[in-house]
Amino acid sequence: MCGLFASVGFPVTPERIDMVAHRGPDGRGWQEYRSPAGPVALGHRRLAIIDVSDAGLQPMADASGRYHLVFNGEIYNYIELREELSAQGEVFVSASDSEVLLRCYMLWGADCLARLRGMFAFLIWDDRDKVLFAARDRYGIKPLYLTALQGGVAFASEIKQLLDLPGGVRRVNLARARDFLAGGMSDHTAETLFQGIRQLRGGECCTVPARGPDAGEPRIARWHAVALPALGAIDERAAAERFRDLLADSVRLHLRADVPVGSCLSGGLDSSSIVCLMAAMLPPDAPGLHTVSACYAEKAVDEKPFMDAVVAKTGARAHFIFPRAEDVFARASDITWHQDEPFGSTSIFAQWCVFEAARAAGVKVMLDGQGADELLAGYHFFFPVYLAELARSARLLTLGRTIAARRALHGQGYGGQLARLAFSLAPDRAKALARRTHRGRVQHGWLSSQALAELDLQPTALDTAAASLGLAPPRDVASLCLVMAHASNLPMLLHWEDRNSMAHGIEARVPFLDPPLADFALALGNRHKLVGADTKRVLRRAMADLLPREVSERRDKLGFATPEAAWMRGPLRGLVEEGVERTLRTLPGLLDAAGTRRLAADMLDGRAPLDFTLWRIVSLGLWAERFRVSLG
Repeated sequence: MCGLFASVGFPVTPERIDMVAHRGPDGRGWQEYRSPAGPVALGHRRLAIIDVSDAGLQPMADASGRYHLVFNGEIYNYIELREELSAQGEVFVSASDSEVLLRCYMLWGADCLARLRGMFAFLIWDDRDKVLFAARDRYGIKPLYLTALQGGVAFASEIKQLLDLPGGVRRVNLARARDFLAGGMSDHTAETLFQGIRQLRGGECCTVPARGPDAGEPRIARWHAVALPALGAIDERAAAERFRDLLADSVRLHLRADVPVGSCLSGGLDSSSIVCLMAAMLPPDAPGLHTVSACYAEKAVDEKPFMDAVVAKTGARAHFIFPRAEDVFARASDITWHQDEPFGSTSIFAQWCVFEAARAAGVKVMLDGQGADELLAGYHFFFPVYLAELARSARLLTLGRTIAARRALHGQGYGGQLARLAFSLAPDRAKALARRTHRGRVQHGWLSSQALAELDLQPTALDTAAASLGLAPPRDVASLCLVMAHASNLPMLLHWEDRNSMAHGIEARVPFLDPPLADFALALGNRHKLVGADTKRVLRRAMADLLPREVSERRDKLGFATPEAAWMRGPLRGLVEEGVERTLRTLPGLLDAAGTRRLAADMLDGRAPLDFTLWRIVSLGLWAERFRVSLG
């Protein structure tokens, strides 16, 4: 993975690419061109993973000098594409996947995107036709931001590279700030929390002509359709066998690298499946398989027994770290600078520590399990949606059995499950009224400020995410998986993982998002995901003979948690209170100050459950302070 920058029309300097030197410590490139729309610049910072020689340096040009590429990511099927291109007479001068990508674009244009299995954000300058082309992979694993101002257009891997261009401002996007504060959601639309800066979303491409009547105007199009793939009838056994084959093939491709490869290991189904498959595939003479895991003394969030079971089964060289409460605020400002935007919980700090440890261990590529929960309904909040689906279809026997199984295995009482089911079945207006009542009475109206008042009747962040891609609000497991994977939760998680890994010069890879595997998982729709009290049933069955039994039979879901409540009510309480005041001071008028203080006191004193809301309030203030962002 690498860092990118490109601009058309702006007078810029190499400082724009040097801001993200952490993304590419192995090489630096900067090239400027001329166009009728003004100067054109391409910048690149290289993290060398495949063909680490100088032949992979960028910007990379074809022999004629017409096309110039800067690329961030990996094309995992580059060997197969290279063979196909060689059969057509193409001659290669490097062993890099970057050159394969460049040749693919030269031969097939934007149609090459559908042939790529990988994660990518890239920019190609056509110096003959004076056109800049940009594209991002299907799920947006690799970032790409843009801003269009009066002086020109610029693209970058990180938002900070686009700040302070001529005509730009550092202002809060109020609608996105509210979504983050109220529901912990970011990256669920094209907009960012910075007004005037947007992202090219997963599955989108963009063309910027640099001459003619439309010079300097970005034309954004969707190259990958967001829809549920079709799949005929398939029973649970056949689905599990197919899923196993696809996951194994994905892991095989994701092991392609000319540097050491390891894996994050949380002890959950997803990362454990990847580690077990990696161990089975690595040749006997390969260096030991490194795993890195975050552990805690607090048993409620500690997953070390499950990690130990995987390590014992695979013989991995395990690295265990123990993130400390006292380091959360010591590193929060720097993590915020790398993230570019506020982040939703202290688990991002723990992930930061994992990649820091991986770097210390000499591992340059880390596989991770992101995506499985969204594709396979792995979160427990899928259950109310599933129960509502059963109720609507009058599958009452299955409904009753599922509720009973969740009580037995998850400890979910009948009353609570039925209340959540009733809420899921309620009309949208009733849900909105219930949310407003909750904010007013239970949360002291902390979001009822004048600045946010006009946004009070806006759709939820999840509905906003669905609508942003032309999708209806999710009503069943299949549609919720689609929205979660393409529009809401997963893009946010991928953002956090990209920044945390790249801050330490590490490439993070996510095998569950390999297109054939992800398409198959989505095509399962409502089938073979939630069965009884099981989440991700198809994955459990697919990996039953390879995973330790302790892991395959897990029913809890921690989601890479930290002991956040214990930390905040204990050693971090004073810093949290200071953080709340910082937010109120740095962004005056954004929140209802009295309500915010009462909410914080209730949570810290134990009168109300301490959820992620409090950290989000603190994080927003850290972000506004570090990036000097204002409301007006």
